[in-house]
Amino acid sequence: MTDERIQVLLPRLTALFTHVFGSHLAGLYVHGSLAFGCFHWDTGDIDLLAAVDEPPELAEKVQLIEGLLALESDAPPKGIEMSVMLTRDCRPFVYPTPFVLHYSPAHRTACRTDTEAFCRQMHGTDKDLAAHCTVLWAAGFPLCGRAIGEVFGPVPETAYRDSLLTDLQDAGAHLAENPAYGVLNLCRVLAYQQEKRVLSKEQGGRWALQNLPAVYVPMIAAALEHYRTGNPFSAGIPAAQRFFADMMPALTASWHSG
Repeated sequence: MTDERIQVLLPRLTALFTHVFGSHLAGLYVHGSLAFGCFHWDTGDIDLLAAVDEPPELAEKVQLIEGLLALESDAPPKGIEMSVMLTRDCRPFVYPTPFVLHYSPAHRTACRTDTEAFCRQMHGTDKDLAAHCTVLWAAGFPLCGRAIGEVFGPVPETAYRDSLLTDLQDAGAHLAENPAYGVLNLCRVLAYQQEKRVLSKEQGGRWALQNLPAVYVPMIAAALEHYRTGNPFSAGIPAAQRFFADMMPALTASWHSG
């Protein structure tokens, strides 16, 4: 973590969560590309999980969202994504996983339009949290609070697999919008399927260059180039669609049979 902008922003985020939740904050944790050490300012976001011992009040949720919005001008272009979970759902790990608040830039307009209304309705369950918490165990780190192993129980493999497949199915349905994301996401899932390795998208792409048939190498290289630089995905959408068509049936069948 060498980017000075990140080194400035993370303490400000920690101070915000600590101020809002006080003694109820069990911890604030980093996952995603920043945890894996392959974060790129222009193409990555900051991924956070917060664990709290008590359900937050509406006023606390509003204060947190307003604070995140105020920090966005100093955040990476792709912004900040975070979920707030109750510790009782973290250990033992509950799946599908409940959350009491979530924010990403996809919700920016709704938050700016009526923050209180957003906070009232933004809760539920999110299968993605099984993957996020698995990354916490593999590579994450706390910004404040208790150790990861004290707050989060192990994620059952069945939950992690289902989380990955659900995310892949969504990525496959949106390949026309973000083919490079879908390709690298599938690569890291294949790395887990074949070698039980929990990797970032960039690491998954590098693994695939060495382990998948050569016919896919130009497309994977193009996805990695897009991920690192934001340049257009030069391999084209049809190549990504063929990759999914080739890989998904066997992957899905192997996990459903297991």
